Amino acid sequence: MINYQPDSGPFTHNDRSSTHLMYQVILALLPATIFGIYLFGMQAAMTLIACGLACIATEALCLFIMRKRVVACLDGSALLTGWLLAMSLPPHFPPILCAVGGAFAIVIGKQCYGGLGQNLFNPAMLGRVMLLICFPLEMTDWSVPFSQADVVVDDNMIQTWLHFDGMTSATILGEFASHHGSGLIPSPAMALGHHAGSFGETSSVLLLLGGVFLIYRRIIHWAIPVSFLSILLLISCVTYYLFPLMFGGAALHFAPPSIHIFSGATLLAAFFIITDLVTSPTTQKGQLVYGGLTALLVWAIRSFGSYPEGVAFAVLLMNCMSPIIEQLCQPKPFGSQEAV
Repeated sequence: MINYQPDSGPFTHNDRSSTHLMYQVILALLPATIFGIYLFGMQAAMTLIACGLACIATEALCLFIMRKRVVACLDGSALLTGWLLAMSLPPHFPPILCAVGGAFAIVIGKQCYGGLGQNLFNPAMLGRVMLLICFPLEMTDWSVPFSQADVVVDDNMIQTWLHFDGMTSATILGEFASHHGSGLIPSPAMALGHHAGSFGETSSVLLLLGGVFLIYRRIIHWAIPVSFLSILLLISCVTYYLFPLMFGGAALHFAPPSIHIFSGATLLAAFFIITDLVTSPTTQKGQLVYGGLTALLVWAIRSFGSYPEGVAFAVLLMNCMSPIIEQLCQPKPFGSQEAV
């Protein structure tokens, strides 16, 4: 007699756990992170460390209070939240405020909804928006890259960045909003990242390489970043090049496409934020709609809003719309259509 013991599925397994995915994303962020530390100095590294430690410690405390496995705080999700939050902050952001933002992101943005996989909003962007609303002066205190921070003290001496903690300057989006396009830097320099901005958002080239790596490794799907960047590029081209011809307005009222694509958090958002598996739709049609609508919101906030940068606000608004998009874009089940 055969000793037959049936087993239940599923039978297909691989090593793509949530922990594996989180650390793959962190690996893709490393080049832009290292460049940011090179550009802005060790104070930027302190911002990263403060955000990361705050998120991990807060996650561990929440798990302890809820009597869950505390070691789960090392699954990479809390570290990735802190990493993304740090990359969206000014390089010389106060460490105590980094801790406040990281704790808020974990408690309000993640654990209040039930933990990993249950959150409605992107925790890192929720923490950034909270810091921007509560601490607007610190959140708009941008630093000049050390390579550009040479200051002539008198006719015979030049003080280099080695003698300063940092120098403040406006971001490209902020400069455009204030002066409507005067003194813009060329697009190649803008793409390489040698300008003032958030710690990890300046180098468009390295962020693009990290995003291509994630698509190649099938960590994220191409639909969201392609639709987001395509719609943002399309609408910025139409409004910048055609608006003056159609309505007789000033061309520099709207930012040129190079500013929309290569400055601010555009590429960081395209590959690392709006592609969040929890807060974005799962169907390809839904992802295309989600990315395109996010791009429209980013352009609208940058063009007409009070804040020069609109990525974080656009992401949170679209997080609210994601369940509706998911429901509307679901494919019909096989056999649901009646035969005529």
